[in-house]
Amino acid sequence: MQDDTNQTQAVKAKRTAKNSVFLDLFQDKKYLLELYQTLHPEDTDATEDTLDIVTIDNVLTDNLYNDLGIMVGNNSLLLLLEAQSSWTVNILIRILLYLAQSYHEYFERTSQSLYKSTKVKIPKPELYIIYTGNKGRKPDIISLSQEFFGGAAIDIEVKAKVIYESDTEDIINQYILFCKVFDEQRKLYGATEQTVKETIRICMDRNILKEYLIGKQKEVLTIMMSLFDDEQIMRTYWKDMENTLAHKKDIETAERLIKKGKMSFEDIADCVPSLSFDELKELEAKVMQLS
Repeated sequence: MQDDTNQTQAVKAKRTAKNSVFLDLFQDKKYLLELYQTLHPEDTDATEDTLDIVTIDNVLTDNLYNDLGIMVGNNSLLLLLEAQSSWTVNILIRILLYLAQSYHEYFERTSQSLYKSTKVKIPKPELYIIYTGNKGRKPDIISLSQEFFGGAAIDIEVKAKVIYESDTEDIINQYILFCKVFDEQRKLYGATEQTVKETIRICMDRNILKEYLIGKQKEVLTIMMSLFDDEQIMRTYWKDMENTLAHKKDIETAERLIKKGKMSFEDIADCVPSLSFDELKELEAKVMQLS
């Protein structure tokens, strides 16, 4: 029984867990409308039917699980990108590329040609970044010109509003709080199933995304769990790369020492620990053949 418990605890939580919940949450038109009304409380005419999700496919970046595109009628295009606790202004470049791709798909959907004389109709863009870390001294608005060109006038500008944790109970702030609880539990229990279960339990107790979590508790647990931990995959990848480069360097070193002919075979083997005795023999034969 203890082994089964340990195996359960060892199941890894996806590094993109919060991202997946972000997308799953707002796929529901009810919560999507809540999100829009949080950003535009003045638009009392908005309904679930006036909102369409236009999140683009995984084309421009490695991970779009936490990026959301919303078309409001044919008048506005809202792009919301999540920035997690590792802050970077590079997200502005993602927004720029995302916006360009979104417009490209919009013109295709509406059968508008950029090569005709008729001026195309284009929805007004609204760009938001939902930051789940601590605000600190970070700005409320970040811009391409300010962050990358020292405030100089440039021919294309991108500005995005940054949304941080607040004292409100709206759906966006609840999501940010959900992420903070997740981070807190992960510090305690690591990337385990216990982290996910505690996150769900605590959030329901604190009325954070409670309705969503009650209705989709099993689905959320499934979303947030994975046997393949992205972080471990990346660590393994980079470790393999480092080992490959070290092995290649040892081959070059061994080949150079063999050519000089001033060291014994045993001494060369000590200098290149990643090479086996058989590999050194093969390398020696190769060097002799080329001599």
